[in-house]
Amino acid sequence: MTAASSTHPALRIRKAAVLGAGVMGAQIAAHLTNAGVETVLFDLPAKEGPKSGIALKAIANLAKLSPAPLADKNLAAAIIPANYDEDMAHLKDVDLVIEAIAERMDWKLDLYKKIAPHLSKTAILASNTSGLSINGLAEALPEEMRHRFTGVHFFNPPRYMHLVELIPTKLTDPAVIAGLEAFLVTTVGKGVVIAKDTPNFIGNRIGVFSMLSAMYHTDQFKLGFDTVDALTGPALGRPKSATYRTADVVGLDTMAHVIKTMADTLPDDPWHQYFKAPAWLQGLIDQGALGQKTGAGFYKKAGKDIVVLDPAAKDYRPSEQKPSNEVAAILAIKDPTEKFGKLRASSDPQAQFLWASFRDLFHYTAYHLADIADTARDVDFAIRWGYGWKLGPFETWQAAGWQQIAGWINEDIAAGEAMSKAPLPAWVTDGRKGVHGKDGSYSASANADKPRSQHPVYKRQLFPDPLIGEKFDQGTTVWENDGVRLWTLGDDGVGILSFKTKMNTVNDFVLDGVQHAIKLAEEKLKAVVIWQTGEPFSAGADLKGALGLLKEGKIADFEKMVENFQRTSMAIKYSLVPVVSAVRGMAFGGGCEFQMHSARTVAALESYIGLVEAGVGLLPAGGGLHELAVRAAKANPGDPFEELKKVFETVAMAKVSASAFEAKQLGLLRDSDVVVFNAYELLYVAKQVASALAESGYRPPLPARAIPVAGDVGTATFKASLANLQAGYFASEHDVNIATRIADTLCGGVIERGSTVDEEWLLALERKHFVELAQTEKTQARIAHTMTTGKPLRN
Repeated sequence: MTAASSTHPALRIRKAAVLGAGVMGAQIAAHLTNAGVETVLFDLPAKEGPKSGIALKAIANLAKLSPAPLADKNLAAAIIPANYDEDMAHLKDVDLVIEAIAERMDWKLDLYKKIAPHLSKTAILASNTSGLSINGLAEALPEEMRHRFTGVHFFNPPRYMHLVELIPTKLTDPAVIAGLEAFLVTTVGKGVVIAKDTPNFIGNRIGVFSMLSAMYHTDQFKLGFDTVDALTGPALGRPKSATYRTADVVGLDTMAHVIKTMADTLPDDPWHQYFKAPAWLQGLIDQGALGQKTGAGFYKKAGKDIVVLDPAAKDYRPSEQKPSNEVAAILAIKDPTEKFGKLRASSDPQAQFLWASFRDLFHYTAYHLADIADTARDVDFAIRWGYGWKLGPFETWQAAGWQQIAGWINEDIAAGEAMSKAPLPAWVTDGRKGVHGKDGSYSASANADKPRSQHPVYKRQLFPDPLIGEKFDQGTTVWENDGVRLWTLGDDGVGILSFKTKMNTVNDFVLDGVQHAIKLAEEKLKAVVIWQTGEPFSAGADLKGALGLLKEGKIADFEKMVENFQRTSMAIKYSLVPVVSAVRGMAFGGGCEFQMHSARTVAALESYIGLVEAGVGLLPAGGGLHELAVRAAKANPGDPFEELKKVFETVAMAKVSASAFEAKQLGLLRDSDVVVFNAYELLYVAKQVASALAESGYRPPLPARAIPVAGDVGTATFKASLANLQAGYFASEHDVNIATRIADTLCGGVIERGSTVDEEWLLALERKHFVELAQTEKTQARIAHTMTTGKPLRN
């Protein structure tokens, strides 16, 4: 890292331009807009209609895509549509330009020449190419711009894929790279890997090779496409889309293009003869079956069923294949050494397919490490973050016994069974146990282990994404029970409270633990952050325990549990030290209620927050409805009903936010709550927020003793709207019963509109309705159904 970069913690990027409103360009513009960067989206001038019609259409299309590129659909209006004929003036005040047009060197070079005169002297230009030479592109730029040019390769879809590859040229100023890295990590929320300027960089070079190898061995072992997907998905810790479904999603034409890039640009690669689209892939493309975007590829929908291509019959057949019993049993083995040993020894073609695919992936990755990446860490992160694998190729190999696997690869090369005769590099068999160790990760080009990046932005990641065998300081335990651990990290006086239950659900140990931890914090600490060591924040109440009490008819014990839940929420709200909830992933039911009662919530962008109790036939009774009624009264003391209208539907329909921004719209997060884009920075930011609250002389809110409520008139108004839903068969009788009780609690019960009540009154209403609903047959059926199937029951 240069001295210059340490003085640039992050680039100050106020405005950006994205060139090219195709699938990637439009979604990159959407995600920059999510991150609060004013963004101009350029495309060619339209032949008819408004000149910026192409960009306008792309922006309108963002609302239709799933998963949604925009974290809040209203943000579409903030993207500025533009065209190259009329809008070049926009470029004079942009700080960052990302070019995302088609993969044609000549087109890109023409565009650079066109825009260069309009850019400021400090603007950074980056190409989102997935495979063209960055140094080759740089040559077309005016001399004074070359040090501000780099490759920046987002993965699709840009909002959700963590990886961005940053590819400097020989001339890129290191301070530009350091500043851009900080911006991408913190502001845009990405995992950055610095790649060398080689074809397809790291992610696609290794990821596409892995798919090519799987396709080659599909033929060798005569397996169906659906069988291969059953073998190469979650069973290996990879996404459900596995191999062939992934190809369908990416687009078979895109897939073929990337393979052709490898064939054209890597003539000396020892695996070169395999860089070609298999006959059946080319056959599909020739028919215009390009995957998901055309409705057919390796798979297609036939009515409600999914059918898969049978290349021998040249037709589709029902898709149902699973791994053979023998291979399913091998894949279930926990110990990787034993698992790989059994895969290699088995004569089952599916096991042989898996061994061959892994062997060739390991062989290829080790052979090319020195040319494509600085360290093995960069390769593993590129594949994990860009392809969604739980472990990268080197981590998988290391876990399975490095030298043992290396010996087997060498045996297969000698026997002519490997795809290539290229020898394994000497470093592989120098007695090492792997490539990741306490001194860092192996760099083949430097022949040394290198520690993680020292860039200051990574000081914000107190618990970065760990590589195999990596251990981080687990802090000092202040107190723990079977439900929670209260601990500190460093000496800043901020306690961290983490749950110990599965999915961080809430049971009696958690409830008692949170209350006790807050008492201790009031004595010994200045603030508390509720943060889980892994997602989700909390899946809500432990339903199993609750259902048990109901089945045994222990209603008094059940009511005590509900009371204890409310007591915990109130302990959070009225704690003398600020309690900050750090949310990422799901925060359902009780988890949502805990964060609602915190002094502040710091939520990762990808937070899925909801009061989901209506789905299991209940209503929120951990203080959630009481808190919504209190907030409504505060926001509009004259007519709280106006505010309640916004949240009633959220709760009655058990809505879950699709982002932290949406949670604010649904009324489940407050405007003052903080949204963080990089989930690995969540704890750091939450501790800063908690500290700042403590340092500013934090006091909890005063107990609310005169809360104006909407009363029976409010409840009657909600009931009228429910009657319409029931008449149209959109809601069952039980749905209406639940929703009416939600309305009654939010509106303060059967009292006159405008009456005032205290918090205990609202909490008692919550408890009463919760306990009465829990005793109904239909609610108990809903709870049992959700516990066994994971899906809601409509009855």
